[in-house]
Amino acid sequence: MFFHKNDNDSGGRGGKGRTLPLLPLRDIIVFPHMVVPLFVGREKSINALEEAMSQDKEILLAAQKKAKTNDPTPEDIYAVGTVGVIIQLLRLPDGTVKVLVEGKRRCRIERFVPHDDFFLCEVAALDEVSTASVEIEALMRSVQSTFETYVKLNKRIAPEMLMQVQTIDDPARLADTIVVHLTAVKLHDKQEILETTDPAKRLERLFELMNAEIEILQVEKKIRSRVKKQMEKTQKEYYLNEQMQAIQKELGERDEFKSEIQELEDRIKSKPLSDEAEDRVKKELRKLKMMQPMSAEATVVRNYIDWILNLPWFDVSDENYDIELAERILDEDHYGLKKVKERILEYLAVQALVKKLKGPVLCLVGPPGVGKTSLARSIARATGREFVRLSLGGVRDEAEIRGHRRTYIGALPGRIIQSLRKVGTNNPVFLLDEVDKMSSDFRGDPASALLEVLDPEQNSEFNDHYLDLDYDLSDVMFVTTANTLGDIPLPLRDRMEIIELSGYTEFEKLNIAVRYLVPRQQREAGLHDVDVEITENAIRTVIHHYTMESGVRNLEREIGSLCRKVARQVVKDGDKTKTYRIASADVPRYLGVPKYQGNKAGEVDSVGRTHGLAATVFGGTLLDCEAAIVPGKGKQVITGRLSEGMKESAQAALTYIRSRHAELGLDEDFHEKVDVHVHFPDYIQKDGPSAGITMATSIASALMRIPVRRNVAMTGEITLRGQVMPIGGLKEKTLAAHRAGIDTILIPKENRKDLREIPKRVLKGLRVVLVEHMDQVLREALALNDPDALFPRRARPMEYRGGQLVTPDGDGEPSSPVPQPTVEGPGAQQ
Repeated sequence: MFFHKNDNDSGGRGGKGRTLPLLPLRDIIVFPHMVVPLFVGREKSINALEEAMSQDKEILLAAQKKAKTNDPTPEDIYAVGTVGVIIQLLRLPDGTVKVLVEGKRRCRIERFVPHDDFFLCEVAALDEVSTASVEIEALMRSVQSTFETYVKLNKRIAPEMLMQVQTIDDPARLADTIVVHLTAVKLHDKQEILETTDPAKRLERLFELMNAEIEILQVEKKIRSRVKKQMEKTQKEYYLNEQMQAIQKELGERDEFKSEIQELEDRIKSKPLSDEAEDRVKKELRKLKMMQPMSAEATVVRNYIDWILNLPWFDVSDENYDIELAERILDEDHYGLKKVKERILEYLAVQALVKKLKGPVLCLVGPPGVGKTSLARSIARATGREFVRLSLGGVRDEAEIRGHRRTYIGALPGRIIQSLRKVGTNNPVFLLDEVDKMSSDFRGDPASALLEVLDPEQNSEFNDHYLDLDYDLSDVMFVTTANTLGDIPLPLRDRMEIIELSGYTEFEKLNIAVRYLVPRQQREAGLHDVDVEITENAIRTVIHHYTMESGVRNLEREIGSLCRKVARQVVKDGDKTKTYRIASADVPRYLGVPKYQGNKAGEVDSVGRTHGLAATVFGGTLLDCEAAIVPGKGKQVITGRLSEGMKESAQAALTYIRSRHAELGLDEDFHEKVDVHVHFPDYIQKDGPSAGITMATSIASALMRIPVRRNVAMTGEITLRGQVMPIGGLKEKTLAAHRAGIDTILIPKENRKDLREIPKRVLKGLRVVLVEHMDQVLREALALNDPDALFPRRARPMEYRGGQLVTPDGDGEPSSPVPQPTVEGPGAQQ
């Protein structure tokens, strides 16, 4: 494969009457079956490439008669060229384009079609007619034999080409394959071969050219040999004297080299290694003894031996099998996280019984700031292991994981092996941070390289490219973190145990702030011996009006800012015995104007306005939906930074209302007389199928002129038949409704099982209505004087009040309470 500085062109098909974009080539002829990369810089050629890529990727490749012509005319281009196909196209930072093309067939330019942006030609295919004969067979053998002689004299051609040429039985292809490698042949000679359609004549011409080149190469070889023999005696003596001086210098350094060899031998004897590693390092040491100490090869071998001897092959740290101690450590460092803590304690219990257990691979998935990375440190502390962290964000080279082979200059092992050498033990807690942010390019796919690392069935024989030895990773406890599960490749995800961490609730943030964040920020601000009191209401004010996040990272920053303001006041007053109290009303004085305004329910019932519920990366939020009806011709407009899925939900909602026009008191053709505009005022990106019933309620309210109750919020997806489908993020949405002062929420009946995740104190203050059909939603949401007149009593849904199930008849069912909610949640670092 050869690189040439050229302009490229892409074309269509090569039959007569077909037009193709033309790529004028400089100093190169592209033959059929030839794959070659080209660099394109001229504007016309780049335009031709873009035209070819937009069609069928075929392009006409013809050489310029003079390579130095920067703006060729049709007369400057040979009439015979090759139809090629673009395999790959890459735009370079300097504006040029690198393109990989493959020649397909010969063709002749019939005429140039006028075009301003690039050369466009009408082409006709050149048919090659050849009949098998004894003469052709003999000619092919002669050409193959001559090419073998040429390869032996020309060292720039890989010997593997001989095997490829020997397998070709087509005379036309044989000639086209060999001529590519005759680099010394002039351009017009190659063009002559390209224009020759008879394979037999082409082989004869090729045979002549190769014999001429062989004669020149043989003469060059004789000249080099003669010059070498004619070296004067004085020159020989000069070189010999220089060698003697180098030898004498080496003799003075030999003792130091011997001591280094002895030191390596002693380390090999004392270092526990695997059998394969011990055999390899002894073999490399024998090679090192025979090398010159200051040679480049000796340095490479010395570094390789040093890497093997510095790895912790069988060095392990003592693990903690005390379950109670481990549980106490995990509780000290993090609040909540019951599921993760239980998994760690289960692992320790099994490890205490089995002694040898394949390391689990935990994947902690959650939004930023919920304590995933700090949790891995706590796991290491609870298990008594060392901790090592490897950030994979932005890694796009497979060699980062597997290392480089020793044939490369400056080669090193991958970062897995480097980290184990750094930590010094073979059983650490190994954190692979941001595993969802890896990417791949021409250097390989690091996610695929991680498959072997994270597979318990394979990682006992992990093979790093630099070491080229099997290394046992089965004792390592791998923990990975990610923000989103969808960005992790499926094969990699299959090898990990997924533990999802949702965002913190307001109560969890408050607990974390009181237990961990406030004391830590007071210590960091030097207030450990100053009486500072930050009230819970002040912390709530910071949570609601100065942060918008799922985790507590920004919350800690704002608390730190409060502590620094107090520290400044302490220094100004010069009195550490004074008590400093920060209440909710004092927060704006310290932190400035509130950055965020919390969601609040409307003050009056409004026509066409409905409170929806959404779950974002910052937690739950109240999402208002407005609908307006104006005279028109049936047009539907949906605005508010919505995804395609939400727009489809709005169409389904309108179709449901049209199907229920009689029950809702609407004309059958109402949709032909009005335009419907649905809008979400909040300027945030909205995605996910959970606002269907919200949009349907707003549209129905606007059409019926009946207000929507201001104290009702809802979430759920709608089908064309009015069925309410389940949604996700119920916990975050319910907490958002509670914060906004909503007392009634409508949720899909199939989400009843998710009520166990909602804190009990929140659930007791809400009326939760379980709906299965849109009729039930409208019955509950619209401010109707007589709901039974519009919707029959059988449409009334089940609901929960104070944590107890209430049937449509109004009777409580104490035997069917809401599943006991848990107050556990994602944790934060202490």
